[in-house]
Amino acid sequence: MTKLILTTLIWASAFVVHSAKADFATDLHTVQSQWATVNYELVDDSQLEAFEKLVNTTAEFTKANNDQAASHIWYGIVLSSYAGAKGGLGALGLAKDAKAQFEQAMKIDAKALDGSAYTSLATLYSKVPGWPIGFGDDDEADKLFKQALTLNPNGIDSNYLYAAFLFDERKYSAAKKHLLIAQQAPARADRPKADLYRQQEITALLSKVDKKIKK
Repeated sequence: MTKLILTTLIWASAFVVHSAKADFATDLHTVQSQWATVNYELVDDSQLEAFEKLVNTTAEFTKANNDQAASHIWYGIVLSSYAGAKGGLGALGLAKDAKAQFEQAMKIDAKALDGSAYTSLATLYSKVPGWPIGFGDDDEADKLFKQALTLNPNGIDSNYLYAAFLFDERKYSAAKKHLLIAQQAPARADRPKADLYRQQEITALLSKVDKKIKK
């Protein structure tokens, strides 16, 4: 009888853990899908309003999953995207909050989501103004991008975002190399909309790179 009860408790515990993981995966996918819509398909005030709502939703998601690196990564992505859409000095606070989320994700699991925290933090360092206004640092960005590519050498985001950085640094041949890798990245079955728009960005940047190389 005792053995039967113990077996039942073990099975029940396993079911709860499995359900929790399933719920987390579902909630994470919802955040990712909503981000793709807001980031790529909305503009102006409607985009800002949607980002503000998504920030609040993702904050609650992260609070409920504080031990998950992926939740911190995506909270940071939402915050940094909102900062980019908002622009100006008013966005700096959002960028600092995003930085803290990426750093927290690295403390929990630096390899989570194929090293996305490195890619996202690198992008922040490359876009935010430098001292004394902000924490921007191109050398740190380059270092972080290379760490991201060590973890995800064929990823669409890691290669595209590094290529965008290299383009800004006027390293056009190197940028093209990473754009071509990004263009051939495996499709992500759970993120078709993000892949669709990212491929459009890759094509557009490749055109700019080729024009620079031909000059």
